[in-house]
Amino acid sequence: MNAEKELIIPYQYDWPKKFQTEKEKLQDIFGINAFEIEHIGSTSIEGLSSKPIIDIVVMIENHQDADIFTESLAKIGYRFDSSSTERHYYVKGDPVEYHLSIAYANLGGFWSRQILFRDYLRNHPEVRDEYAKLKDRLLQKDPTGSEEYIAGKTDFVYKILGLAGWKEGQKYKVD
Repeated sequence: MNAEKELIIPYQYDWPKKFQTEKEKLQDIFGINAFEIEHIGSTSIEGLSSKPIIDIVVMIENHQDADIFTESLAKIGYRFDSSSTERHYYVKGDPVEYHLSIAYANLGGFWSRQILFRDYLRNHPEVRDEYAKLKDRLLQKDPTGSEEYIAGKTDFVYKILGLAGWKEGQKYKVD
């Protein structure tokens, strides 16, 4: 993997367009099975520096259905990486340009946490800026942005989730 892609760069105004282009491809694959497709992660928050990787989450009803999309996703460049009780995870590009999570309405809280955190930072620029400074400090200690970098953000993320109203076990609500 190209180490340059792992570095945090200033917010790029083409990130929402890159998401929208990819979303259209994903809508063709998931069709009516996708309740929603959202841009998450730091690239979804205007003004926030980030690794230049577009994070996307697709909400489907059941975790048992996630595997049926793997072959179609491979045709547009996604490689299956892992799965858990909260999501199926895919990557695209070399170096990686996209992270795709398939979240499940019937299991796990991945979707709720991601959307609440994103929306809180979008609506609170002072908190967004605090998060940016934290990421910069952590990268000075761990320039590769590896596990130590990720672990260093955990307390901040959970603090923001609490402020945003997240409750343990909170799941996506199907209308």
